[in-house]
Amino acid sequence: QVQLVESGGGLVQPGGSLTLSCAASGSIFSSTALRWYRQAPGKQREFVAVISSGGNTNYADSVKGRFTISRDNAKNTVYLQMNSLKPEDTAVYYCELRWRSTEYWGQGTQVTVTS
Repeated sequence: QVQLVESGGGLVQPGGSLTLSCAASGSIFSSTALRWYRQAPGKQREFVAVISSGGNTNYADSVKGRFTISRDNAKNTVYLQMNSLKPEDTAVYYCELRWRSTEYWGQGTQVTVTS
């Protein structure tokens, strides 16, 4: 059984930074890609970033150049460093991994960007 727990969300002013963390249980962490998604009020959940088991990364156009995804396999943790935050980044952020056709999601962490 895989469990994902996000942390690090909060309230930040435009232009500020936050780092989200997602800690995973289980032994599969280093063998699979990890993703961040977000869901703003009244909107569908959208892809933010992905990091492969080998460390390759990809980002949504809306966050490219501002967000950085990374992983620490020794700690079973994936991170999302968010810089130059904008009000439109306000959302609940979720981490996700897939293993044997099953998706695992965390409970989410709220990020609010406002002045």
